[in-house]
Amino acid sequence: MLSDAKIRSAKPRERAYRLSDSQGLCILVQPSGGKLFQVRYRHEGKERTYSIGAYPTISLAEARGERDAVRRKLAHRVDPVESRRQDRQEQQLDKSFEAVARAWFAVWSVGKSERHAGYVMRRLEADVFPALGTTSVDAVTAPQMLGLLKRIDSRGAHDIAKRAHQMCGQIFRFAIAHGLAARNPSADFRPSDVVPTLAKQNFARIDGKELPALLQAMEIYSGTPVTRIALHLMSLTFVRTTELIEATWDEIDLEARRWDIPAARMKMGDPHIVPLSTQACLQLRLLHAITGKGKFLFPGDRNAERPMSNNTILKALERMGFKGRMTGHGFRGLASTLLHEQGFDHQHIELQLAHQQRNRVAAAYNHAKYLAQRTAMMQAWADFLDVTLKGRPHARRVAATRSARLHPTGSTQVRAS
Repeated sequence: MLSDAKIRSAKPRERAYRLSDSQGLCILVQPSGGKLFQVRYRHEGKERTYSIGAYPTISLAEARGERDAVRRKLAHRVDPVESRRQDRQEQQLDKSFEAVARAWFAVWSVGKSERHAGYVMRRLEADVFPALGTTSVDAVTAPQMLGLLKRIDSRGAHDIAKRAHQMCGQIFRFAIAHGLAARNPSADFRPSDVVPTLAKQNFARIDGKELPALLQAMEIYSGTPVTRIALHLMSLTFVRTTELIEATWDEIDLEARRWDIPAARMKMGDPHIVPLSTQACLQLRLLHAITGKGKFLFPGDRNAERPMSNNTILKALERMGFKGRMTGHGFRGLASTLLHEQGFDHQHIELQLAHQQRNRVAAAYNHAKYLAQRTAMMQAWADFLDVTLKGRPHARRVAATRSARLHPTGSTQVRAS
């Protein structure tokens, strides 16, 4: 049996040797003078050694307690060495980058729109987790982060690489705050050190002079009726492309002449009202006869349970001869420019574009604000598109006159036309 006195008096030799206690417990005396508690046992016919720790950091009483725990596992036919290895793997997994990232996401995503949060998680799953997911969050290095960004950037996804750097930085800060990591390796370099800075490009769009040609091309477009209606509704409502193609019929109220887009589908995470002009209602009634029995206004060609591809409108514009000159998003910029030229109130236009400015002291967002004025503006816009399509040279003057009647300068009231 070992004792503290016997252990302290054990002198190092040229080769390591053991002093035995009982039931497999022993202490290994190393040539360096270090003394290590071990338990020696047999499992499934093989001799194995379970290391406990160094003396005197681990006392003799503690070593005997650990030995007893080893014997209990053996009594249940569990290999103590293998069991400890699995426990350590599980502990390591809890600190894996993916586990920590998902814990961060559960906190970060609160209050974010479902669409935006879903995009962030998809980017993590597609680009980040395959590279860093199984690595302990406190073991990730700056060169690993650098390699991740280079791989993303190599396929031309410059913006996604920069966003990956930003997301990882937030995850590391979350890990540091929770005591899971000591530092943030993404802070050791900037995305510009890896990813080239490209000049910002706005969405392509035509100018007002080309609008008659575009509307005429849309009118005679030889593609499917559903795509042609999508183009018309894009011009009439100037919503974002995803807001249009992911629209569901339960959002549309033709009797009330309004389209209510839920917060989960909006970029800013707030519900949005689109007043429907007479022309927009006509297009929706035509569309309902085609797709009204399904969920989506614009179902996919191959799978009606999913919406139309976001490239459908872009490809249609290309086939009409507007490649590189017009996009679905371009209708928004075009409408904004022309409505401002026609004298409509800037705030009404911005609200209808869902460009509501945010700051910490801003009042709660009111998605129905100036709804009467916005309704009149949307009808005036649809009328303007009609006269523009017919190619009347005084189209703008007609629209401007109607605008002045519906929206007198300096007034917040809307008079009946």
